[in-house]
Amino acid sequence: MAATETLQEERAAEPLGPAKRDLVVTGMTCASCVMSVESALSSVRGVESADVNLATERASVRYDPAQVDMPALVRAVERAGYGALPVSEDERERGAEEERERELRLSQLAVLRRRLVVSLALGAATMVLAMGELVWPQLMEQAWRPYAMFLLATPVQVWGAAPFYRIAWSAARHRTTNMNTLIVVGTTAAYGFSVVATFLPDLFLRAGLEPHLYYEVAAVIVGLVLLGRYLEARARARTGDAIRALLALGAKTARVRRSGGVEEEIPIDQLAVGDVVIVRPGETVATDGVILAGRSSIDESMMTGESVPVEKGPGDDVAGGTLNGTGTFRFRATKVGKETLLAQIVRMVEEAQASKAPIQRLVDQVAAVFVPVVFVIATITFVVWLFLGPQPSLTYAITAFIAVLIIACPCALGLATPTAIMVGTGRGASRGILIRHAQALEQAQAVRVVAFDKTGTLTVGRPRVTDFLGCADFGDDEILRLAASAERVSEHPLAAAVVEAAQERGLPLTEPSSFDYTPGEGIHAVVEGHDVRVGNLAFVVDHGWQEAPRDVLDRHAGEGKTPLLVAIDGKPGAIMALADVPKSAAAEAVAQLKAMGLRTLLVSGDTQRTAQAVAEQLGIDEAMGQVRPGEKADIVRRLQGEGRVVAMVGDGVNDAPALAQADLGIAMGGGTDVAIASGGIVLVGGDPRGVPRSLRLSRKTLATIKQNLFWAFFYNVALIPLAAGVLYPFTGWLLSPVFAAGAMAISSVTVVTNSLRLRTAKIE
Repeated sequence: MAATETLQEERAAEPLGPAKRDLVVTGMTCASCVMSVESALSSVRGVESADVNLATERASVRYDPAQVDMPALVRAVERAGYGALPVSEDERERGAEEERERELRLSQLAVLRRRLVVSLALGAATMVLAMGELVWPQLMEQAWRPYAMFLLATPVQVWGAAPFYRIAWSAARHRTTNMNTLIVVGTTAAYGFSVVATFLPDLFLRAGLEPHLYYEVAAVIVGLVLLGRYLEARARARTGDAIRALLALGAKTARVRRSGGVEEEIPIDQLAVGDVVIVRPGETVATDGVILAGRSSIDESMMTGESVPVEKGPGDDVAGGTLNGTGTFRFRATKVGKETLLAQIVRMVEEAQASKAPIQRLVDQVAAVFVPVVFVIATITFVVWLFLGPQPSLTYAITAFIAVLIIACPCALGLATPTAIMVGTGRGASRGILIRHAQALEQAQAVRVVAFDKTGTLTVGRPRVTDFLGCADFGDDEILRLAASAERVSEHPLAAAVVEAAQERGLPLTEPSSFDYTPGEGIHAVVEGHDVRVGNLAFVVDHGWQEAPRDVLDRHAGEGKTPLLVAIDGKPGAIMALADVPKSAAAEAVAQLKAMGLRTLLVSGDTQRTAQAVAEQLGIDEAMGQVRPGEKADIVRRLQGEGRVVAMVGDGVNDAPALAQADLGIAMGGGTDVAIASGGIVLVGGDPRGVPRSLRLSRKTLATIKQNLFWAFFYNVALIPLAAGVLYPFTGWLLSPVFAAGAMAISSVTVVTNSLRLRTAKIE
């Protein structure tokens, strides 16, 4: 009754509608294990889907909380022969949970190491007895030799190989097979044959067969498989360094200012939106917020990948996990917990690492039938050697049978794709490139056309004064000061650009004594007794600009700039040109894309003249202006209709339809608004150079996956005929099961090590 009430309480606490939770799954070793766990979870009533990742050892499950709860999912995994640990959704428990998971893995690694040491030691001793004639020819005639080998090999088979038996038995109960099945059948055949030959040799003698011993084969195979798994587990632990590094960035405490000016240091999980946080030199910013007072340079390399600190002051955004420089400042918390930029980045990287690329789904389908096919091949090999092979045919048959089973273990096949994706997405996160799902990697490597939005993507997103031509005796600084003083009460973006230009020169501004705004034309104000007008030519033509230099105005218009004319006391003051200027790295980004053989396209809502001017300035191949947000998706669709694979780069808000339509959407994340960005890839810092970097990273990751799959299939497929003995008629050489076990272990380590190379891959 109590259990029923507890279950009802747990279900009541679950959110309504489909839920998505992750579980840590332990004990998986190959692609067949992945299929077994997915099958076990999917068979639970109420589960909509289950995706299992071998490299991350995570299962992502979508289910109906009204029909199934987490304990039921855990039991399903355990019945399949594996361990399971639910991943908490509470951000405050993440640290403790990560520590528990780490302790669990360390404990498992320690147990694996003990099994490995004992098995290799006993296996080596067994091997010495098996090949004793090399050092003591009379050893082969000693009556105690078979019994000594039995005593040495039995602990290895019973205790060292126990994990293999447990998982293979669970798989058999579910009418499935996996890598452990191959190991168990192969080593049991060798060990069982040897036991019968040791204690009942007459059975073989009456049948005219030699009672050969295979104790050393069984023991050494178990030892080598354990060695491969141990090395693989240690290497795989390094593939999760990116997540651990991100989690380590978060502050543990925050210094907040309470009412009355009292400062208090509190745990980070007690921080609330609206709290005023004080950050001193060298401290980690506790959470996301807006600076209230003070200035400092902040190292944001953990999010953007750029090592140059960013100067911040009142009104600027700061992100939790970034590192403060030498200044002190106060900021108001705007986001805490799972809403912060750091939490979003961690969540995106985890989801990307847990996702499956389309190529991985093909591998899973192959793995589902691979083990049964191997059993058929091994059985055929045994029969052919037994009836058609030379004497002693049974010895050759058993040797070839075991070699085929062991060398075909699909562990490398299961690791080939997820390990590369884990390391690749982690490498991207360290450079401010968030790959939201593995499918984006495959799409990115096929891109041939890159279409850019202009505003906020290639440009800074706001107008700035680019040209200033003074026409009066006041001096340029005084003219700009008067114009900015007149504009400071206006809310127009062009007015803000004029004010910013004056502030950059350190000019003191004053309040106008009168102000009047004419929409679409300009402003008229009185500043320190001066009559000041700032606007277009029509607005100032009767106030000193009857002879306006048309050539200057036409030149600015031809460059996509907006001219503003200043009139002071009825006389010409200055001509200013304003434009949304390109980001400093935009031209470099375009040049890199063209060097990669890609075509570039600018799609902008500005006039065709402005779009063309920006395209020419940046070196973009083609420009399309006066394009509405909804029409951008149509342009992408037309390019796709021409057979082009298109990447769309935009700000993730007004470009959402085009980002969704493109084969690959690359969203520029600005400040702390990564969550609103859409697309397969998000560039956290908004640096256009992230576009070629992400495409290079995708190409390198896909190349690594293909290399991994080649080696996995080479080991698992190309060596099967060798293990079956196809070379024996020509060379008289038959592959030993011991060497087969070594090759199988090397294949897994090779795949993981090859993936780890992505951590230092050059993507600049």
